[in-house]
Amino acid sequence: MSSPTGPASGLPVRMPRPRQPGRHRRPEPLAAPEGAPALVLAVPGTPGIATRSLADEVVSIARSELPGLDARIGYLDGDDAEFPTLQAVLTHAAEERTARYAQAKAAGLDVKEPDGPVAVVVPLLAGPDSALLRRVRQAVMESRVAADLTDVLGPHPLLAEALHVRLSESGLARADRARLFTVATAADGIILASVGGDEAVQAAGITGMLLAARLAVPVMAAALDQDGSIASVAEQLRSSGSQQLALAPYLIGPEIDPGLIEEAAREVGCSAAEALGPYPAIGKLALAKYTTALGIAPPQPQGAPVR
Repeated sequence: MSSPTGPASGLPVRMPRPRQPGRHRRPEPLAAPEGAPALVLAVPGTPGIATRSLADEVVSIARSELPGLDARIGYLDGDDAEFPTLQAVLTHAAEERTARYAQAKAAGLDVKEPDGPVAVVVPLLAGPDSALLRRVRQAVMESRVAADLTDVLGPHPLLAEALHVRLSESGLARADRARLFTVATAADGIILASVGGDEAVQAAGITGMLLAARLAVPVMAAALDQDGSIASVAEQLRSSGSQQLALAPYLIGPEIDPGLIEEAAREVGCSAAEALGPYPAIGKLALAKYTTALGIAPPQPQGAPVR
């Protein structure tokens, strides 16, 4: 039984754990600054239940990494009802910030008038797509809201990790090169399928080099939205000795009709992995774009080492 001065004799005293010194000390948890701009995820493609579920999962991951984060979702092709447009989300965020300031002033609080961006817009795109990015910029301008627009999520080692995982889930790659077992369906050549033309292919190629290092097989990028690009790359891989190809979508998912991936895989006679989807790295990279834009960036997320 405890006494007013502490635990009774014989009972252990619980002492606070001392902070671990040196470079291995656990970092202090980061939280969103008070009044920080909203993170607005700009989601391309035709909205639907699957797209909303994916976007919800991405912002949920971001919120778990940064407590207090105001994260919202705006759809490029929304209807302002079930799926709010990017423009409407930005406008609403600005109105809410103005209302909070007015309420604080009315309550007699000494608050600073809000300034700086209302939101940081993060495109839900693995690689550059000039047509989609043009639409994102147009929506931001038409909202007449002060908002920062970040780059797309890739290239990044975490995207190579995500591609590796999606290929292994489809039985098209070994999950771990260090384990001495074979996968009968493992591909010996990977077509990294992107959208956005030549610029997107070049950007995907950077992540492709990281993926090739992980898998120890050749990886070449091609454009799903350019006639003959997938077939041309498949021919190059086969002529260099690859016999069993796999198509890995360098896509989050909503930005393209899934039927195009299946059609491209049939065209060149290979199997296809799933799109990246709500892989945890996507939410972490979206948050990294946001925190970097605000200058509060925690250590950048790192990809898993090559085994």
